[in-house]
Amino acid sequence: MKLQQLRYIWEVAHHDLNVSATAQSLYTSQPGISKQVRLLEDELGVEVFSRSGKHLTRITPAGEAILKTAGEILRKVESIKQVAQEFSNERKGSLSIATTHTQARYALPRVIKEFIGQYPDVSLHMHQGTPMQISEMAADGTVDFAIATEALELFSDLVMMPCYRWNRCIVVPRNHPLTQLSELTLEDIAQHPIVTYVFGFTGRSKLDEAFINKGLAPRVVFTAADADVIKTYVRLGLGIGIIAKMAFDETVDNDLVALDVDHLFAASITKIGFRRGTFIRGFMFDFIQQFAPHLTREVVNQAYSCHSRAELDELFANMHLPSY
Repeated sequence: MKLQQLRYIWEVAHHDLNVSATAQSLYTSQPGISKQVRLLEDELGVEVFSRSGKHLTRITPAGEAILKTAGEILRKVESIKQVAQEFSNERKGSLSIATTHTQARYALPRVIKEFIGQYPDVSLHMHQGTPMQISEMAADGTVDFAIATEALELFSDLVMMPCYRWNRCIVVPRNHPLTQLSELTLEDIAQHPIVTYVFGFTGRSKLDEAFINKGLAPRVVFTAADADVIKTYVRLGLGIGIIAKMAFDETVDNDLVALDVDHLFAASITKIGFRRGTFIRGFMFDFIQQFAPHLTREVVNQAYSCHSRAELDELFANMHLPSY
């Protein structure tokens, strides 16, 4: 059994069983991958993949178990490389982050600019996706960090740390009737068609909870993952927008008005998470603290040492979080 063979079956499984695409991503030949996969299966005495002719059709039950262990081995190998790099050149390496559009567009630019200025020899890679995709990428080792508001708590093998609190605002054209009210109520909002985030994105669950608790059924007529798209459709007159407050720019969005609704919706908390067992390099600690200053190296190490979600919750229970 060779490490290369484990990498091949892992990559094939994560390229939708497309050996050609796997070969392109690994800069090798399709026949070479197929041969090594077969040699591994012959050595193990079981098939990792089921086949129809020359095509792989699915992962076998044995393959599922083998791939899980292979992933753990490959992550350990990557950790060994990270340890070696930290001691050979602590200012050189790579950092992969998975996050949502809202974080990438509004929360991270300043942090990334400062980080690249401090660590010009660290290659920074950003992946965008749904909160579930982001969590999965962190859980399976595709990325080092996941930054999101939703879904991270679904993965027990992620160490999650709170970064900041944020809330929403209502965005409407300047002449909209809601601008005439001194303080909005949920009943006021529910009278108008709503344009907001897709469920599972950017704290959408808190929004729905608020209406449900009041026994209201708002008319959500359009949803999107991107606050800029939501604002576009507000401008077209589809409805009132509910977006993260950080996504409203008074200069760029001067044709719209942002209405305060902090009193109507519970604040959401954006978190940063990494897989248990990840070796945190020096520049990775620095990135975390630049994004969330209260998450010092000492605090991150304490979080890393927690063995359960309850311990993590207790660690951060009384910590003051900044508001965005």
